[in-house]
Amino acid sequence: MQLGVNVPNFGPGTDPGVLREWARVTEGLGFDLLMVSDHVVVTPDVAERYPEPFHEPFTTLSWLAGLTTKLRLGTTVLVLPYRHPLLVARMAANLHRLSGGRFVLGVGVGWARQEFDALGVPFTERGRLTDECLGTLRDAWRTHAADSGNSDVHVPVWVGGHSEAAIRRTIRFGDAWHPLRLPLPLMRSVLRSHDVPGFAPRIALRLTTTPVDDTPERPVGVGTLDQVLDDLDQLRLLGADTVVLDPYHGDPEETRRPHEAWRALTAVATHGRTPQ
Repeated sequence: MQLGVNVPNFGPGTDPGVLREWARVTEGLGFDLLMVSDHVVVTPDVAERYPEPFHEPFTTLSWLAGLTTKLRLGTTVLVLPYRHPLLVARMAANLHRLSGGRFVLGVGVGWARQEFDALGVPFTERGRLTDECLGTLRDAWRTHAADSGNSDVHVPVWVGGHSEAAIRRTIRFGDAWHPLRLPLPLMRSVLRSHDVPGFAPRIALRLTTTPVDDTPERPVGVGTLDQVLDDLDQLRLLGADTVVLDPYHGDPEETRRPHEAWRALTAVATHGRTPQ
């Protein structure tokens, strides 16, 4: 099982130097994957949790691809209805090829109604639009592969969400189910009920000095180091191919103190759970 890191590409403490250091730390600790999130318009509902500056994910990952050599790079998650699918297909395929096959396209339907309104995209149609986008992506990549004779155009697609529609979307279009911060019992229930093509969850990472009550409601990845390492073991037993650790807890001021997140990542990496 491989490990990734969700890196804040937003907030008052995030500038090019900090992003460069995040990449250096993530790759230096031996993690396999670096992912960033997506918003196009930082409307008030978005700004509460993910304020400006917000670095556009394809631009950011293209830049980081030139600063790294081994890390896979991905989106967690790109809101598909925000962009024309043929543009996404071209950007994703280009980034995948220019990075040496290191790109992972994590996708979702989105949640910020004000942002949808600002972009002129109907919020209530976001599920249907996402399905249409995924179909167009697959067709575009297949056509490009046939026309160019290049069979390595396949960009891994991880599908976020945990509704029945999201699971159907994963099975129909995805390479992996990519749930975001779900309780372990819920993930276990979904995996028992559905034959998903792969499993790559994103979980929290918050280390505590004393144990957190180990109830079904305890967020995966929150607790002492031993609890977090056990969570990773449980996810491995559930068949996780990759687990993405998310050290951001919702306060934009955290982006001014990245060393706190780096200490937590170092603790996980140095206790034998670094990806091989």
